[in-house]
Amino acid sequence: MPTGSTEAERAPDQDREALKRHRWLFRAVARRRNPRLRRTDITVTDERVVKRAVKAAALGNAMEWFDFGIYSYLAVTIGKVFFPGGSDTTSLLSSFATFAVAFLVRPLGGAYFGPLGDRIGRKKVLALTMIMMALGTFCIGLIPSYDTIGFWSPTLLILFRLIQGFSTGGEYGGASTFIAEYAPDKKRGFFGSFLELGTLIGYTGAAGIVLLLTTLLGDDAMNSWAWRLPFLIAGPLGLVGLYLRVRLDETPAFQKFEASHTHSATGSVVEAEGEFSHLSENAPKKKLGEIFAQQWPTLILCIALVGAYNITDYMLLSYMPTYLTDTLHYEESHGLLILLGAMIALMCVISSVGKLNDRYGRKPLLMAGMLGFFLLAIPAFLLVKQGTILTVCLGMALLGLCLVCLLGTMSAALPALFPTNVRYGSLSIGYNLAVSLFGGTTPLVITALMDAFGNNVMVPAYYTMGAALVGVIAVACMKETAQQPLDGSPPSVATKEEAVELITAQTQEPRF
Repeated sequence: MPTGSTEAERAPDQDREALKRHRWLFRAVARRRNPRLRRTDITVTDERVVKRAVKAAALGNAMEWFDFGIYSYLAVTIGKVFFPGGSDTTSLLSSFATFAVAFLVRPLGGAYFGPLGDRIGRKKVLALTMIMMALGTFCIGLIPSYDTIGFWSPTLLILFRLIQGFSTGGEYGGASTFIAEYAPDKKRGFFGSFLELGTLIGYTGAAGIVLLLTTLLGDDAMNSWAWRLPFLIAGPLGLVGLYLRVRLDETPAFQKFEASHTHSATGSVVEAEGEFSHLSENAPKKKLGEIFAQQWPTLILCIALVGAYNITDYMLLSYMPTYLTDTLHYEESHGLLILLGAMIALMCVISSVGKLNDRYGRKPLLMAGMLGFFLLAIPAFLLVKQGTILTVCLGMALLGLCLVCLLGTMSAALPALFPTNVRYGSLSIGYNLAVSLFGGTTPLVITALMDAFGNNVMVPAYYTMGAALVGVIAVACMKETAQQPLDGSPPSVATKEEAVELITAQTQEPRF
């Protein structure tokens, strides 16, 4: 075989080398014109490199949430297979309780994978979470039913759900940090919105496959054996996602550390190690006590934002099919079909929401979504309650319009809450604590409340309003971060012209 590489094989390396030359050039210009900018390097991104990174991160995220979404769309069937013997409500509550179990270990996953991502790199951790999620999902599809092995059937289900939850603890914080650190400051909302686009693609794929199998095979076959097929698909999909993630380049922040550690002079290495000690493989594990001690106000804000966001998210994208089927007595295929239409509509507009929050700010879009849920939840559920296709679609459209304001903005707003040196760890901990306490428990809490209040079909609306009110307060307390550098990171621009303009603005002579 020839030893020389082809033009196509050399292209990614050439892109990286060109990007390094641009960074060096503008560091040199900045320091020459203003020596005080020694620590304020300007990163000029290569849009092709950014797009490749965002695409791979988003598609990997889609694979992971496909695995996780399957369970919620098969909740009724799983209740019958693994928790038979009781009433339909008892089986459903048991199924949702097992759904919530995975969220109990998500904070542990975040506390483990977050600091690990700061030490060994985002790329390696994202590949590891993909392997664990695919393995846990695939194994669920192999579990014998309760009628076959009795008590061990739900026990194994809980075990593999714990594996899923632990791996997911490192997913959102890592993927959002990865994209945020790659994207230029003025386009962070746009590129960040593709992360949630990946989530919607994963959920849509899961719902589509469940709908197809239910339509073609019927309920008897689904309860007997066909429910396993979506879980077994996770195996080959996991390999695809792993391939995408191992081909990712590390973020500029981690590459900067590696370059300083490898190539700098002795004095510079010591200085770089001091600044980037949280990235070093030889550094001790992140002291979680320090994160809670130093970042606790921001952690509380993050938990409030994510809690409100996830309650509304899981209510619409995870619980709604069960609500339509179990409460309003829709056919299961009809409920999934309506939800599929809603998610496809969200996918069509989410990148536009990303552009809007880049232009007008994160807070206006987040406030619009939270206020929308608070004001429109009751009208939306009254429409859904009517039961006709038109009114259900109108109600779902109102809820979806509110949700997309949050979906297209959160992945850019949340990483900007924390400084670079603790971003992955702090975001993973705060995000997963909120999801564990509020997001994953949403289907279980709503089902239990409806049972307690005599199957009052408006309970989901009231629960959504309470979450949205907390979200309104949290958004009012956060700082605007649109078009600004990430805390602790140098400015990041998309073109050389923007870099020159920024340097010129920073080095203008004072006027007397």
